[in-house]
Amino acid sequence: MELVVVVLIGIVLVAVSHSFLVVRHVKKQISEMSEALADVKNGNGNRRILAEKNELAAPLAYEINGIVKNYETRLALLHQTEETNKQLMTSLSHDVRTPLTTLIGYLDAVYKGINSGKEREKYIKTALLKAHDLKEYIDVLFDWFKLNSNEFAMQMDIFEITEQTRNILIDWIPIFEDKQIEYVIEIPECPFRVKLDLDGYARILNNLIQNVISHSHADRIEFTLLQQDRNVKIILSDNGIGIEKEDLKHIFERLYKCDKGRSEKGSGLGLSIAHQLATKMGGRITAESTPGKGTVFTVLIPLAE
Repeated sequence: MELVVVVLIGIVLVAVSHSFLVVRHVKKQISEMSEALADVKNGNGNRRILAEKNELAAPLAYEINGIVKNYETRLALLHQTEETNKQLMTSLSHDVRTPLTTLIGYLDAVYKGINSGKEREKYIKTALLKAHDLKEYIDVLFDWFKLNSNEFAMQMDIFEITEQTRNILIDWIPIFEDKQIEYVIEIPECPFRVKLDLDGYARILNNLIQNVISHSHADRIEFTLLQQDRNVKIILSDNGIGIEKEDLKHIFERLYKCDKGRSEKGSGLGLSIAHQLATKMGGRITAESTPGKGTVFTVLIPLAE
């Protein structure tokens, strides 16, 4: 009987000792967690809490690590957004102020009667072109902010894309002719039904064409629409100056401009907007280019089921 009591006491002592060690280890881990969280609070987002899988505090440690990682990801996105907004404001101050100043100058000259006859007409035409530039730029900015707002929603519906495409391209023909750009448009007579946001699709085509006109220095544009597997494939090619290989990797990034010297107008948002819109509609845009020979943009949009 005494032996049994001794054994029981021994078991209790071992259990108490083990529990004491476990509690002490957990307290140490909690202390480390507190230090780690304080470190994270002070800006060290790379801090992680180490724990073995079989340890009592392991689930809590892993959960905290996950929260910290998610916090760092959101913080990085916030910093990226802040940087983008700064770049947008810089771009806005240059790309709006310059044509606006010119526009005011020409209109002021006309208003004061400084010029007359053909020169006056030339001033009015230049002012009109600057006004169009401003509207184009503001439209792109509006699209950008709308696309990246939480309230953005697409009105997806089934459309016959060939007729819709013709309607979009018709408005560009006078511009091609005015700028003496040869154009070839190949759209089949057979209908293709796709599910898309019609305004978004128009913005994709308009942005791609505007990019060619503004930056490629091309005198020939080819536009082809055809079916490829379960997609409608739209190809826009030009014979312009092309895009360097290093620039080609980044052309769909927001605010990226191949022209680092800013000698050409442009917000650096048009291609990014087109890329985002295509993605949101379940499609995609790619680009291929050979410097000195031209560029080919390809848009794929899934056919409706």
